[in-house]
Formats: sequence, C-alpha cells, structure tokens
Amino acid sequence: MIVKLPKQNIGRATGRIRPGGGGFTLLEVMVAIAIFFIGSCAILDLVSSSLNNVRRLQRPSVDAGPVLARYAATNSLVEGTYQGSLGDPELLGQDYRDYNYIVTITEVRSNHLYSVECAILPAHGKPGVISDLSTVLYRPQSPKGSLDGGPGMTGH
Repeated sequence: MIVKLPKQNIGRATGRIRPGGGGFTLLEVMVAIAIFFIGSCAILDLVSSSLNNVRRLQRPSVDAGPVLARYAATNSLVEGTYQGSLGDPELLGQDYRDYNYIVTITEVRSNHLYSVECAILPAHGKPGVISDLSTVLYRPQSPKGSLDGGPGMTGH
C-alpha cells in the first residue's frame, strides 16, 4: 500500500521543511482588515443618517411663517406685542400645542409702514427661540401709530 504524504515546502535558504505553505502574509491580512473596517464605517454612517432623518420626520417642523401670514392677511395693524399658542385651531392645530408665539408690531415710518416680528418659543419653559421671522407691511387702513401721534407714542 502506498501512502501519500502531504506536500511540504522546503526552504531554500535554511533547508527546513515548512508545513502547508499556503498561508496569508501579514500584508494581505492587514489589507483585508482595512477593507472590512472601511465597509463597516460606511454602513454605520448610512444607518446614522437614516436614524437622524427618522427623528426629523417624527417631530413637527415649527416655523414662524403661518403666524406672520395671519398678520399679513389683515387690513389693519395696531402697534403692540401679542402672544398666543400655535395649537389654536385657527392656526396650526393640536399637533403644535407645545409652542407659543410672540408678535411685536411697531410703526417704522409715519405713513403706516409697520414692522412685524414673530418669534416661536417652546411652551413648557425651555429657553430659546426656535424660529423667528420679520417683515415690513404697508397698511394705510391702520389707526394712527406712535409716529403719527396715535396711542403708544414714545418719548412724549
């Protein structure tokens, strides 16, 4: 009976026998590990950005535009500071009840040119403005403002 022995490599320089001889070099292993980590980092970045997008979709976006549009649609503006809740049914509804608004109306020119500034704030005591927006509106039907000698005159 003939028994075949596994093939063995004999090193030329030393004359010693190396078993197997088909292993990976250190450089090949390092390149494989680098490719694995680059792929893993790319996948983790994709998952992270997807979770961030899901978080944004779950939270209602809050903008001062609807409040400012409410004042822009009126024919008459009266100087003063006004506040309320975005959760009012005529504004944005119950989904936005956790946000309040503050609107400041001031006359900037004596020809009924008004500055309207709106800020959105959290309703539950968290400090900081979430969104703010301002515009200038011309409303000739408005009552006399502070620059026209009307109520709320400053400096007199």
